[in-house]
Amino acid sequence: MVMPGGSDDRTALAIAPDDLRQLADHDAAARTLPGGTGPLAALDTGGDGPRGTVLMVAGYTGSKEDFAPLLAPLSAAGYRVVAVDQRGQYESPGPDDPARYSVAELGEDLLGVARVLADETGVPHLLGHSFGGLVARSAVLADPSAFRSLTLLGSGPSALVGPRADLLDHLGPLLETGGVQLVHETLEQLSMTDPKAQAVPEPTRAFYARRFLANSAAGLRGMADAMTSEPDRVAELTATGMPVLVAHGVADDAWTPEAQTDMARRLGARHAVIPGSIHSPAVENPAETLAVLVDFWASVSVSAADEDSSGSDAAAAGRP
Repeated sequence: MVMPGGSDDRTALAIAPDDLRQLADHDAAARTLPGGTGPLAALDTGGDGPRGTVLMVAGYTGSKEDFAPLLAPLSAAGYRVVAVDQRGQYESPGPDDPARYSVAELGEDLLGVARVLADETGVPHLLGHSFGGLVARSAVLADPSAFRSLTLLGSGPSALVGPRADLLDHLGPLLETGGVQLVHETLEQLSMTDPKAQAVPEPTRAFYARRFLANSAAGLRGMADAMTSEPDRVAELTATGMPVLVAHGVADDAWTPEAQTDMARRLGARHAVIPGSIHSPAVENPAETLAVLVDFWASVSVSAADEDSSGSDAAAAGRP
């Protein structure tokens, strides 16, 4: 089960109606990586990643499979991609204390993974989707040197507000009284009135149910609290000098397109609006998302090469 979105049914997704989305074919291998409270389940395309390594982080109620349509194309383009479940999500165990799911602690998990990847194939690019973007930002702020760039995909400058945040408030008491099972049943009932949810192929809907029921109850509570209380840290991120891409669906129904556009402006970041998508461009329009990402990462590599060249020229000329 995924979180129901808003009522904008006018945006036709770029994928075919029978596209399996998170069940897209790929050759990535399952592996685990160290987390602060236990192993983190991951999909790893492997290889040397001649064009770079990418660490991808899922959002609330999501998982590594949210990037499945991008794995094979990015590998073919020369990137090594590692997509992870956060602690308490799907196949990654998590603690029973909601306080252990703060943005800061989850960001520390990403730093640990990034250090492993840096030893294997080099400092990675970082991409966070939705709530994963808030966590990714925290990791960058804690140690900017651990990453080559940051992509915020369908994420925002601060706490989630609007219909999705209101829904989380309503689901909180259900989680306390009936656990993950009751929340799942409630979301399933809501999905019956959501045309976008009904359009998802049955095999993928079965995966959503299996994934949601595997979530940690403490994780759902703790992440919801974190996502609805996150402060605006755009100025802090700007100060790091990190290359940033802000990308989102044309009809995003979590953080609004307007809020994300303004965040990109404040960051001085590259900004991309992905047509034919709502809140999950990686599965709703993977072709356009792929093009946007590859173009951004290539620009980061070119900028780094220019800086290296300038430094070498200065050294050769005896300049500081």
